[in-house]
Amino acid sequence: MVALFINSVVGAGIFGLPARVHELLGPWALVAYLACALLVLLVVLCFAEAGSRFEQTGGPYLYARVAFGPVVGFQVGWLVWLTRVTAFAALCNLLIDYLAHLSPAFATGAGRVAVATVATLAIAAVNLRGVRTAAIVANVFTVAKLVPLLLFVAVGLFFIEPARYVPQHVPTSVDFSTAVLLLVFAFTGFETATVPAGEVRDPRRTLPFAILASMAVIVPLYLLIQAVAIGTLPGLAASTTPLADAAGRFAGSLGAGVIVVGALISISGTLNGLVLSAPRLLYAMAERGQMPALLARTHARFHTPHWAIGLTAACMLALTLSGSFLTAVALSTITRLLAYAATCIAVPVLRRREGGVDGVGPAAFHVPAAPWVVGSALLVIGWLVLHASALELRNVALAMLAGAVLMAAAGVLTRRAQRRA
Repeated sequence: MVALFINSVVGAGIFGLPARVHELLGPWALVAYLACALLVLLVVLCFAEAGSRFEQTGGPYLYARVAFGPVVGFQVGWLVWLTRVTAFAALCNLLIDYLAHLSPAFATGAGRVAVATVATLAIAAVNLRGVRTAAIVANVFTVAKLVPLLLFVAVGLFFIEPARYVPQHVPTSVDFSTAVLLLVFAFTGFETATVPAGEVRDPRRTLPFAILASMAVIVPLYLLIQAVAIGTLPGLAASTTPLADAAGRFAGSLGAGVIVVGALISISGTLNGLVLSAPRLLYAMAERGQMPALLARTHARFHTPHWAIGLTAACMLALTLSGSFLTAVALSTITRLLAYAATCIAVPVLRRREGGVDGVGPAAFHVPAAPWVVGSALLVIGWLVLHASALELRNVALAMLAGAVLMAAAGVLTRRAQRRA
């Protein structure tokens, strides 16, 4: 589970976002990393307590459904599923950018379509065979992705030029909030690993430990990666593959090649985690009559939700081919923040319902100073969402409206099926 959490987060944006954050803030980017890490820690604590109460599949969808009822639960599940799909699209486009280091043909025309299609189908096939296979793949990817990143930091620290940390200007609050919004994409994804809890041994104790242990690895690693990128790459703000370009400067073509391979492995591992969790959200909602019953069917041999996997993979591929890395990042981040807010609010609600008629189990982990943690997390989330652009907020609102229509349609179909039975 620790490997699955690390795999779900690392490789999401750290191979692409250091350049964009540096463009906005310069050396102040390191402060934005710390601010984002603090926000993520507040949210992670809430997830650890909520997750320690349940042994079923569903993650944020399950927590919201029990705490607030089926309508809010569905919207949260829908937003988390949409977050997974848009994150997949962002990362698949980043995968193509790094493959272009090997051959520019991968990034244009038929080459881009072929890469996206093969990557999506291969990962869907792995997950079709079952969660154990997907978890083994996640373990391999986690080790393979951490080695080149650790090498990047260990070698790059010796080539840092301190003068590059002298800021040229003080960033505006708008630039700072924009940078933190982007970094939310790089720091998060941990909710992915909470979704298949029903297939994890002793999830009430395993999940809190795994999510906190993974953050203890990820936060310092990210800070060091950004510090090395700033200190070694003069043109960081303009780079589309910042870690590979930085490694090329201080370790030559071999260093750049190691980072490119590491990026490809890392991004592929995160894509695997996204395909592991997203279909199971559709499956969990379909089991409760909030999605078409077809999505709750499981494969006769592998016992996996094959229809949900197929539909999710098709949506992921379509969005990958229709957008770019940064476009998909924006939508994914806002939907993710809204789902996080629901889990934070669920913590005090679930505490009040513990042992009641809703069957909320006792927590194996308790958030220290819960009112302050929940309140602080909600204030920061609200501040970040309000700093999103009007276009991004409109797109999220349209996505939520589409989810409401789907829920209503599924409800009608379920009631008709019940009457016929």
